[in-house]
Amino acid sequence: MSTLPDFENALTFVIPMVDDVGRAREGMLIEGPQGWGEFSPRGDDDRQAARWLTAATEAGTVGWPDPLRGRIPVAVNVPAVAPDRARTLATPYRGRTVEVAVAAEAGSLDDDVARVAAVRDAIGPDGTVRCTAGGAWDVDHAVSAIRALERAAGGLEYVEQPCVTNDELAAVRRKVGVLVAVDVALRHAHDAANVSLTEAADVVVLRSGPLGGVRRALRVAEVCELPCVVSSSWESSVGLAGGLALAGALPELPFACALGTVTLLTGDLVAEVRSLQPVDGYLPVAPMPPAPDPERMARFAQHDPAREAFWRDLLHRATSNASVR
Repeated sequence: MSTLPDFENALTFVIPMVDDVGRAREGMLIEGPQGWGEFSPRGDDDRQAARWLTAATEAGTVGWPDPLRGRIPVAVNVPAVAPDRARTLATPYRGRTVEVAVAAEAGSLDDDVARVAAVRDAIGPDGTVRCTAGGAWDVDHAVSAIRALERAAGGLEYVEQPCVTNDELAAVRRKVGVLVAVDVALRHAHDAANVSLTEAADVVVLRSGPLGGVRRALRVAEVCELPCVVSSSWESSVGLAGGLALAGALPELPFACALGTVTLLTGDLVAEVRSLQPVDGYLPVAPMPPAPDPERMARFAQHDPAREAFWRDLLHRATSNASVR
């Protein structure tokens, strides 16, 4: 156990993703004096990397706030797969909440509608369906797509990030009857809003890593004055524990959280008994992240010298921009 965050010996990893040939989840695990954290930003933006580093070192240094609940209701994530595969993924979760990825490619609305219809068929009328679009649409496309997806689902809980900017989201929200959710982490990377968040969205999506950790995300939740839900960034269980700590510390939790994403990876970095895979629709809130398992770290270690160098350089830049307490 190191006495300070051990950046020099951070462990790099790469985990292939299920149902997404050619893509993988990459990052680093960093050990602190009280435990481990995950540093796995997407891209190479220095400001984003600095926020991720603060999140990665939070649990191992200052720790997380005390939770208000011991377990978190979890939504099932269905990626942009064929309808038959979507049905297979959703079938075990009849009557629960499923978050369906849409708009993965331009012109994919017919496929999206078929996927959502398959999920509704799998989970039955008592289940809840919502969609996440990743900011892929303009206003007109978002309005027509949401209406089609709502019909296919027989009702949607909400649609996350149908457009990018707050102005666009506000315009969509005025034209559809479905709740609109905004991923506030994206607001760091895009234009300053000309409208307030309460005009642009009905729900705020919080992600621990991109927002700089549990405490910083809680401050965002406090000022946004909207209902909040917690989502993952498809981390390993080491990083996912931060999302659960955030969900556990929120004053209110009106929605199932999109934190069941370990199942989207072909493996995990922790022992099987510590892997954060939902049981009966819930995940536990832990006081700190699970530690990596040596055998699994060896299996998913990063062996590409170029990618190893990329992550070492990004971590170095992040340490120059983040205030690590």
